[in-house]
Amino acid sequence: MKGRFSILLAFIVLFCSCAKKQDKVDVLLSQMTLEEKCGQLSCPIGFNFYGKDSDSLWLSESYLGMMDTLPLGSCWAVLRADPWSRKTVGTGLKPRESARLLNMMQRHAVENTRLGIPLLFCEETPHGHMAVGTTVFPTGIGQASTWNPELLEIMGEVMGKEVRLQGAQIGYGPVLDIARDPRWSRVEETMGEDPYLSGVLGDAVVNGMQKHVCATLKHLAAYGIPQGGHNAATAEVGPNRLMMDYLPSFEKAIREGGAKTVMTSYNTIDGVPCSANRWLLQDILRNSWNFKGVVFSDLNAVNAIYATQHVAADPAEAAALALKAGVDIDLGGYNYGGFLKEAMQRGLVTEADIDRAVRHVLQLKIDLGLFENPYADEALAEAEVGTKENAQLAKQVALESAVLLKNDGVLPFGDNIKKVAVIGPNADNMYNQLGDYTAPQDPDRIVTMLEGIREKGRAEVLYAKGCAIRDEADANIDEAVKTAQTADVVVLVVGGSSARDFKTSYEETGAAIVNNHISDMDCGEGYDRSTLKLLGKQEELMQRIYTTGKPVVTVYIQGRPLDMNLATEKSNALLTLWYPGMEGGSALADILWGDYNPAGRLPISIPRSVGQIPVYYSQPQTGDYVEESAKPLYPFGFGMSYTQFEYSNLQVETVSKMDTLCKVTCQVKNIGTRDGDEVVQLYVRDEVASIALASKLLKGFQKVLINIGETRQVIFYLTERDLSVYSAEKGWHFEAGEFTFLVGGLSKWVEI
Repeated sequence: MKGRFSILLAFIVLFCSCAKKQDKVDVLLSQMTLEEKCGQLSCPIGFNFYGKDSDSLWLSESYLGMMDTLPLGSCWAVLRADPWSRKTVGTGLKPRESARLLNMMQRHAVENTRLGIPLLFCEETPHGHMAVGTTVFPTGIGQASTWNPELLEIMGEVMGKEVRLQGAQIGYGPVLDIARDPRWSRVEETMGEDPYLSGVLGDAVVNGMQKHVCATLKHLAAYGIPQGGHNAATAEVGPNRLMMDYLPSFEKAIREGGAKTVMTSYNTIDGVPCSANRWLLQDILRNSWNFKGVVFSDLNAVNAIYATQHVAADPAEAAALALKAGVDIDLGGYNYGGFLKEAMQRGLVTEADIDRAVRHVLQLKIDLGLFENPYADEALAEAEVGTKENAQLAKQVALESAVLLKNDGVLPFGDNIKKVAVIGPNADNMYNQLGDYTAPQDPDRIVTMLEGIREKGRAEVLYAKGCAIRDEADANIDEAVKTAQTADVVVLVVGGSSARDFKTSYEETGAAIVNNHISDMDCGEGYDRSTLKLLGKQEELMQRIYTTGKPVVTVYIQGRPLDMNLATEKSNALLTLWYPGMEGGSALADILWGDYNPAGRLPISIPRSVGQIPVYYSQPQTGDYVEESAKPLYPFGFGMSYTQFEYSNLQVETVSKMDTLCKVTCQVKNIGTRDGDEVVQLYVRDEVASIALASKLLKGFQKVLINIGETRQVIFYLTERDLSVYSAEKGWHFEAGEFTFLVGGLSKWVEI
């Protein structure tokens, strides 16, 4: 009886607590004017809401005036620094200043508006907080190459903590779009082509971030498969494929990770804008997945319903369509702030529609404790943002993100390597290795490839740039060849760049506009490609270096899979580090000299040519082309090591426990000469299904450290959902039948 009483008492306390929170929402709603409600649903750009002069900070007239006429519910990117926001290392805010500014803005909201409702501050956090002085991690495609959810959860926690210490409560990320067209400009932000991998890793990042802030899942939905590779173009996908391929990563991060905020995408699906899609935002997100949080539009996506997609006749109608579909907050604020009242007056929405969205926003603020503790500790922000410990974590993620694609034995370097020539446009350019959505940073905090190799101190280091990424006038290939000829080995660093500059023009959404200005930028939001070839004179540089006869290690720094045919054919070793972040150079040096044994695996297939696209691994089997193989140059899941592993004793047994259907075990032995991590991958083939499926689908993976001569047993448990299919008629359902299980790594397999 005593135990039952305690449980009942706890339930009553919990019920009362929930009731009080709900009462607070009801009380606030009853006091709010229509204008104040519309303000709660508006989230304008905030990097112009302040002024800075030396050590002085002040709130701008635009912020003060807006709070007087339409008190805001949230602000986005107040702390953002980049060429679009026109903020540099000097004019942007350091962590302590950031905390001070957000405290000033918050205090004004609490003390100088009629109801004193605190603000939500939302910041970009795809691979670190996009602000001056923060920790810059590898971009999403690099994070995914680690195949290490435990590491990414720690990374997510650090990212969330740095955002929260500076006074913000929402971090935009992770990006869970499934990317299957490398021409698309935002591949670098994603976790690759597979929904299972993206779901597990995205869930880990969410779990880490939400120890401090709300993670915002981006972008719902099917944003990563645009027609022609054009950013925000329509996604041609049916409901079965949408549910099986493009939504599971979001569902996992919501159901298991408890993600509290979601962002809609710019694209349309079957002609319906995602920001006006009731089926997606109501039937699936809220009713099926039981999502209780807040839905943001992407920046100006509500206005796009009218302005570019032409599904609405005017901005008020666009606002009504988005609100009724389930968008709670209009990022940019133009439509909800300016036209939602008009939409109600015209009978396009009711006040109950508006109240529903406002409830979601107020409830989130209450859950975050903003009414009790809205302010940041400025001293903590200064002490704990951008620390050396966080930089070491960034290095670990960079190490584990590196994928070794080819090695004839030149790696790792031995004591015979006395002189190293470091050559190429990405060898000594800090911004080219940081990726899009990166703030300006102090050069002393960033380790370039050249700097990392020099700091290693194992050999004499020579350097020649050779050429630029795109600018053909900026080239001295003869100098690079002469430098290579005097060395024992060449490290040739090529690829692409998402580095924005102050000469680039930008859309209202912040996407870069392709124009006649030639920068290094060939990737990043807005920079879609029609080919994947290396730009500028990079291939000429590579050809000349390869003809020197010197051993060459080719390193790609890139935001998307680029053409690697030449490097595959002629280099002695080939690595991709994607965009490795602030410690990329240190990571590369450790890999070159064998202080770290590479274990990264590709989260996205690397095609032989653009003509193969799409070439993701989970397509139904096809025949070859007339001109070339249909297989990618390097497949999903591929990556080499400095050691070798042997697989054996694969066993599958049925299990009757909870929702587990079967247990898969295998043994993996390190038969090489170095300790190393192996990424053990489990794929399943459903031999007969009611929906046409791929020849294999990833259903499990484990990253395992195996010492020389050691054998490790690896165990996977598969649930009913793992082996289920989706159809519009039956939803998710398990179909009994014959399944084939494949387990392996390094493209070597055992199956049963």
